[in-house]
Amino acid sequence: MSRLIPPSVSKIMVRNQFLTLLSAFLLLILFTKASPQEQPIPFVPSPMPVVDRMLELAEVKRDDVVYDLGSGDGRIVIQAAKKYGAKGVGIDLDPKLVELAQAKALEEGVSHLVEFHAGDALTVDISGATVVTLYMFRWFNNQMRPKLQRLKPGTRIVAHDFDVEGWPPTKVEYLPENLAGPDDFGQPRTLYLWKIEGRPSPP
Repeated sequence: MSRLIPPSVSKIMVRNQFLTLLSAFLLLILFTKASPQEQPIPFVPSPMPVVDRMLELAEVKRDDVVYDLGSGDGRIVIQAAKKYGAKGVGIDLDPKLVELAQAKALEEGVSHLVEFHAGDALTVDISGATVVTLYMFRWFNNQMRPKLQRLKPGTRIVAHDFDVEGWPPTKVEYLPENLAGPDDFGQPRTLYLWKIEGRPSPP
């Protein structure tokens, strides 16, 4: 016998689906209206199952320092702190999102492990990172490439959905559809992992 969905739950499901479709529509507009170097990067958070897999792929450990570039609501570094005890730094252009992330870190009891800063990730110092996570457009990843390749040997970089032109990843992982639940609309996800080996590239 089928179960009836309460009206309140149904409204929430419809609202979530609408917001997801709206985000996808806005992304489509950005792709078609702007050149690759002009595309602004909206806040579209990685679903938590994807966040968990990104951290697993990076083999995050307690002694790591995780930098999330375009950190949004802070979920990646907060999860790394909660799950692994790792320290984290989030960088985002939007001061309001930085405030939101700081509040969430306090709420989750990991504010002593993580910090968030408003700034341009293309210009900030990330030399202290042992893990870097990205959910940014390819043009951004391409511009970050020289800085990423200068990180210390052993550093792991994980990008969600967008790779780096001309830099073959150490590993590519394709995530199953609907990983984030029914509201994910069967959207496929791809994760790219790079491991920095040998001596850092010269500046």
